Amino acid sequence: MKKIIAALLTLAMLLTAAAALTGCTSVEAETASAASETAATATTTAAAADTASAQTSAAASSSGTLADTSSLFTDRDQTQTADTSGAVSYTVEDGTDITITEAGVYILSGTASDCTIIVNAADEDAKVQLVLDGLHITNTDAPAIYVVAADKCFVTTTDSDNSLSVTGAFTADGETNTDAVIFSKADLVLNGVGTLTIESTGNGVTSKDDLRVTGGAYVITAAKHGLEGKDSIAVSGGTFTIDAGQDGLHSENSDDDTLGWVCLTGGSFTITAGDDGIHGTAFVEIDGGTFAITAVEGIEATYVQINDGTVSISASDDGINASAKSTAYDVVIELNGGEITIVMGSGDTDAVDANGSIYVNGGVIDITASSAFDYDVTGELNGGTVTVNGSQLTKMTNSMPGGGMGGGHGRG
Repeated sequence: MKKIIAALLTLAMLLTAAAALTGCTSVEAETASAASETAATATTTAAAADTASAQTSAAASSSGTLADTSSLFTDRDQTQTADTSGAVSYTVEDGTDITITEAGVYILSGTASDCTIIVNAADEDAKVQLVLDGLHITNTDAPAIYVVAADKCFVTTTDSDNSLSVTGAFTADGETNTDAVIFSKADLVLNGVGTLTIESTGNGVTSKDDLRVTGGAYVITAAKHGLEGKDSIAVSGGTFTIDAGQDGLHSENSDDDTLGWVCLTGGSFTITAGDDGIHGTAFVEIDGGTFAITAVEGIEATYVQINDGTVSISASDDGINASAKSTAYDVVIELNGGEITIVMGSGDTDAVDANGSIYVNGGVIDITASSAFDYDVTGELNGGTVTVNGSQLTKMTNSMPGGGMGGGHGRG
């Protein structure tokens, strides 16, 4: 029996060492944890302590990306120029709505007021592509583009300047609060090679399903959110200048805790926001892109993961914040790569604040703040280069120890 126990302890320590050296996937972490727990049940309190150490090491390693980035965008999503060989062309007129009821490609141009492009396709598999070719619409109380029904709607800009605006209070469509210049009940894709300027007394762009952006240039001024996707927002490219009264990017689904997430793999963003620069109730994942954010809180979610990109945040409350907004994910900030610069305002502010755990595994992080890291559970500096107020750190120090309950590392 003693030989068996010794063998189990040796196996647990080997697996623990491997996890700490190489960085485990979630499956590897579970294997190491299971082996440690087996050894612990057969031995003493010291073995149980080794188990806890193994679990902590596994938690500190990267668990991979939160979003399945391989399936975020289709080929058509990524195609920036529409095939207009069989397209139908419309020129907008004052006071006249245009209603589209079938799948296809539609070229829209001209200047009009109080005109809505309505997509209402009876076929639930219909894909509708709206090609904006010098389109300018100014409405008083209704969206410029309103997608009532379709499988997916593409809004594609040609090499042209386009503008859409709503100047007054939005009027609801029955029980639907159509509160955005582009409002879609279906999946919505923004792409193209032109420029789209949006001004709104509500949201700039809203999808009540998934919102994808792969190209184009956007200048959005909105009293509420700049870009909103109920289920998710994913961006692979484009240039964005967003001035939002609330959040620059916002994803929230109160019906499903696994949804309400943001994944950014590219793009260039300049965001000024009255609340959060980027907000996802489930998670925010940044895998690339350039971000200049000025906001009350720069990035906020239950789980924040930054793997790459250049992120610059100027904030007056928290630079990066993780708090329990979703039960599907633990409360974690995980910094694995990229260049991150955070400059905080004076007062009770934190550069990186988690009501759970913070793991810094890589990247170059430069913080100017009176409080750099604030966590309630665990804080680990495992890699990367971290500079706070001009001094490089070798260990993470909690600015506000003894906080409340929070989650651990990995998905809940």
